Order: sequence, then C-alpha cells, then structure tokens
Amino acid sequence: MTFNSFEIFSTTIAQISKSIQKIKSREMSKFGLRGAHVMCLFFLKQSDRGLTAAELSELSGLDKGAVSRTLMELEEKELIAAPGPDNKRKYRLRLTLTEQGRRLTEKISEIIDNAVDMAGRGLSETEKTIMYKALSCISENLKQMAGI
Repeated sequence: MTFNSFEIFSTTIAQISKSIQKIKSREMSKFGLRGAHVMCLFFLKQSDRGLTAAELSELSGLDKGAVSRTLMELEEKELIAAPGPDNKRKYRLRLTLTEQGRRLTEKISEIIDNAVDMAGRGLSETEKTIMYKALSCISENLKQMAGI
C-alpha cells in the first residue's frame, strides 16, 4: 500500500466512524439513548431467544463493563427484561426486549435503514455488495493482525 493509499484508507475509515458516531448520538438523543444503547437493542432485536451480556459484548464490540452499564440503564428504562431472581448474576441471563423495547427498536430500525440508504446513495446494488464484502474482509484481516 502506498502512502497515498494508506492516507485515503485511514482517513476515510476514521471519518466514516466519526460520522456514524455523530449520527447515532444526534438521532438517539431524541429517545434519551446513546450509541451503546442502540447497539444492544439492535442485536437483541435480531435474536429470537434473547442474548446474554457476554454475547452482546462480543457482537457489539463493546467492553463488558460498558455492556453491563448499558444493560442496567436499558432495564431502568424498561426496554429490556432479565428474567430471574434479582440477586442472580444477570451477566449470564438471557436478556430480551420488552414490548416497549420492541416498539422503540422498530422506530430505531427505520432510522438506521434510512441512514444506510442515504450513505449508499450513488452506489449500485452490485457496488454496495462489493463494498460490504471488501469491508468485512479488511476488518477480519485487521482484527487478525491486531490479535483481536
């Protein structure tokens, strides 16, 4: 990779990440949520059987402490439920969305879909497919290099 390729690659990825964080922050503040809340809600919506905090940590890329704090806040907002005795360690329990959480994630999904559509403007479906495949490959290669 030449210097110019490195510069374009690293600055573009950094700018994409920064833009995503800013959009997440702006859009989710309307619901009193943060980006970490969105990630956990998004993955819980995808799971029929619920997820543990450890699974959410792995899927979202958030550290375990951030996931624990986020889940506590989501539970206080009555967006998720952790069935089981209150004194049991919730980190191992399967968490699910409440009805209120399901309704909210539907609204959030619409916002996400709209943002993804807008981000992909000017690209054909074939170009989007190639881009996502390339990004996934790059991500896996970099994780391997980083020992993640």
